[in-house]
Amino acid sequence: MTPSTAREIRLASRPEGFPTPENFELVEVPLPDIADGGLLVRNQVMSVDPYMRGRMNAGKSYVEPFEVGHALDGGAVGEVVASKAPGFEVGDTVLHGLGWREYAAVDAAHATKVDPRAAPIGAYLGVLGMPGMTAYAGLLEVAAFKEGDVVFVSGAAGAVGQVAGQVARLRGAGRVIGSAGSDAKVKYLVEELGFDAAFNYKDGPVGELLAQAAPDGIDVYFDNVGGDHLEAAIDSFNLYGRAALCGAISNYNTTTPTGPRNVGLAVGKRLTLRGFLVHDHKHLQADFVREVGGWIASGELRYQETVTEGLDRAPEAFIGMLRGENLGKALVTL
Repeated sequence: MTPSTAREIRLASRPEGFPTPENFELVEVPLPDIADGGLLVRNQVMSVDPYMRGRMNAGKSYVEPFEVGHALDGGAVGEVVASKAPGFEVGDTVLHGLGWREYAAVDAAHATKVDPRAAPIGAYLGVLGMPGMTAYAGLLEVAAFKEGDVVFVSGAAGAVGQVAGQVARLRGAGRVIGSAGSDAKVKYLVEELGFDAAFNYKDGPVGELLAQAAPDGIDVYFDNVGGDHLEAAIDSFNLYGRAALCGAISNYNTTTPTGPRNVGLAVGKRLTLRGFLVHDHKHLQADFVREVGGWIASGELRYQETVTEGLDRAPEAFIGMLRGENLGKALVTL
């Protein structure tokens, strides 16, 4: 039976530096009504992602900021419990963008049916979802990867990084190198995901660690971290190196952001440093599903998820993800 009320997580205040539990509020609200063309979805799993930190700040960006006093949102998968939209029936499983709440009133135009029998539903928020597509498009199109390239992936044990490194390996990279924030993650990258080398960026200057792992330089850099990692990559780039700038998590929670001090090297090395958003590469979706889905089915591409149980613990999961406590994709089950 559908309840008359449901819980949601709201932004209580804008974080200054690292978010704290006090920046979030768990609120019980009336169950939302749905209009014609709408769905009522009982969310089963939701995503916490690094980009959400930027939306907690006021100011103009590529996506609207979260509003204080209003529910947060983000990727979620759930079961349709009421439908006023043709093509959707009660019991369907859908992917949509209104997470951080137990029940969501979703415009069917912004919902996508997924098959829970084809893959675990969390995969549609991770390896088969936006993070996986980000890795695929960033490596192959933005960084123009080609067979034989030496590839460096920062934040390689995260949701995007774990896919980017494996796509490079499976597409014939000459060498794949990853950075991560713990020895356990380094072991995961090398022993389970097949990276040729990996290092713990806490063990010393990133530039020195990368130079040891890539003595002949790098051709492609997939950047999830920014800061000292981007600086190290610029130092290590061979001529005509290409960087896909996906994120800069090292600067998301600081009031004194840092950037590379050696951008001048990009001139002589003829580097391409290109930022991107996954939404600009939708034309690759079918190729992504076919190729990455095939590798998952065959066992050639592996992935991990860190799952936190309970909507009330979603802020905890989000903060932990920003601190690098997750292995692979960070998810919350409701």
